[in-house]
Amino acid sequence: MTAIKSIYIYILSIKKLFMISIREFVFSTSFYNKFLDSKIPSRFFFYPNPYLLSPLLNHKDLIIKISNEDVKNLWINILKNKEKKNIHNFLWLNLVDRKNESKIIQKIIEEWILKFNNYKKDIWSDSLIGLRIISWISNADVILKNNRKDFNKSFYKCLLKQINFIKKNLKNISDENKKISSISAIILSGLVFREYYANYKLGQKELKKLIDSYFDKNGFPKNRNFENLITFTQYFVIIKEWIKSGQEIVPEYLEEIIEKNLICLNSLNNPLKKLPLFNGSTEKSLENFFLYLNKLNYDLKKDLKSVGQVQIIKNKKSTLYFDSGEPPVHKLSKDYQSGPLSFEYSNDNYKIITNCGYGRKISKKIQLLSKFTSAQSTLCINNTSVVKFKKNKLINKAYGSTINNSFKTFDVNRLEDKTNVTISATHNAYLDKFGYLHKRTIKFFKKNNDIIGNDVLIKKNGNANVDFSIRFHLYPGINTVQTISGKSILLQANKSKSWMFSSENQKINLEKSLFLGGNKVLVNQCIVIYGNTKDEDINVEWKLKKAS
Repeated sequence: MTAIKSIYIYILSIKKLFMISIREFVFSTSFYNKFLDSKIPSRFFFYPNPYLLSPLLNHKDLIIKISNEDVKNLWINILKNKEKKNIHNFLWLNLVDRKNESKIIQKIIEEWILKFNNYKKDIWSDSLIGLRIISWISNADVILKNNRKDFNKSFYKCLLKQINFIKKNLKNISDENKKISSISAIILSGLVFREYYANYKLGQKELKKLIDSYFDKNGFPKNRNFENLITFTQYFVIIKEWIKSGQEIVPEYLEEIIEKNLICLNSLNNPLKKLPLFNGSTEKSLENFFLYLNKLNYDLKKDLKSVGQVQIIKNKKSTLYFDSGEPPVHKLSKDYQSGPLSFEYSNDNYKIITNCGYGRKISKKIQLLSKFTSAQSTLCINNTSVVKFKKNKLINKAYGSTINNSFKTFDVNRLEDKTNVTISATHNAYLDKFGYLHKRTIKFFKKNNDIIGNDVLIKKNGNANVDFSIRFHLYPGINTVQTISGKSILLQANKSKSWMFSSENQKINLEKSLFLGGNKVLVNQCIVIYGNTKDEDINVEWKLKKAS
């Protein structure tokens, strides 16, 4: 059955890549580019507030000092530097001196139109074109200020051409992260150009379809990627503010998903103001986005004890995240990291236990390694990942590195009283191959923020004498001192902050690991407990307690 499924996906991949190549050919023809032309609008109904785009900006990206650039050669130079490709999204317009550099901005856009007015694969890509439209419209008051009529005409013409392109190409965008920027651009165009009000209606229709298909009942992305939650919430809030500026009624479904998104985000919030590292997330900061939401008077008071199938414990300056979930469906699994029952723990404003994270700007080989079970803080049997990832280059090119199998989690329990919180869950990912279930229980003590964990391997069938390892990846900067007994390790963040990790019935090892959560490769340490089942049930107890 698995072989038949793989063949089917392979055939679908061939079909998808063939259709992409056909579309690329059509898009590049002069006939198609002429086909995209449409009537130039008379005026803007309103100019959107550029500040609304603040959450979309990456201030760490290379920013052009446009006053010192040779405008004529600017785009030629950028084409030679792949790292500068994102300059084509024009979000940097929000970061320049709009008042004093408006003429240079106009010249740069004029040169861009001369070179890229017709479709060019990399420049008109799904990841750039929607953002470029949004940025051009949001900064139109500066772009069109005191300018020539011929430039204004070419600007409108090029802008409408790109809008028409994303309208026609929308059904071909399979990546939801790229699709939302195109939908947003379509909605905005319909709001600011009354002649194209139909775009607003089309965008609303597509937005609702995306929300209905991509989010669970709590408003969390079904691919279980925490970073995607921020991305989509940003767009939903921006769209809502545009609608209000356009004097339209905000749809009920949009109000509802924003409310749910904000509850999820507030649930994930912690003293470090950083996302936990599960299923493709990087260590993205929540702080700036929360400040942005506060300025717009959005409510961030409600929270949940579980979002995206991850259990959350908060207490004073401590936060614990426990993954009790299952893999997403195949088509949404390209970001999935196979860490069932993995956890992350922070205390006293220091992150101690982490998952390795998923670096988007590193090599494909290391990205794949970051998806394996050994890269998560959980138990692994025979160094085997709980899910397999497709390694076929053709399939990966078409769909990304998606999963090849799945598993179930069950008996997810949470008990809480005045003194402690106990969470537990079991998964069957190793049952068919090795004959064991893995159950993890973590008990959190509210008074001192200590945790006690139990990892249990339950024999269900077969002669399963197997090796296992339990990994606890340490956050970069956590120093270690191993005791003589080999059964405990002192963890130090600094001279005044330290914790003791121990396991009385197992020897503890220290090994090197990699941390990818900051989109770069850092070397960190990893606590590892090794063992063998000896054809019987195994119960490994471990503790993490404050030492000073």
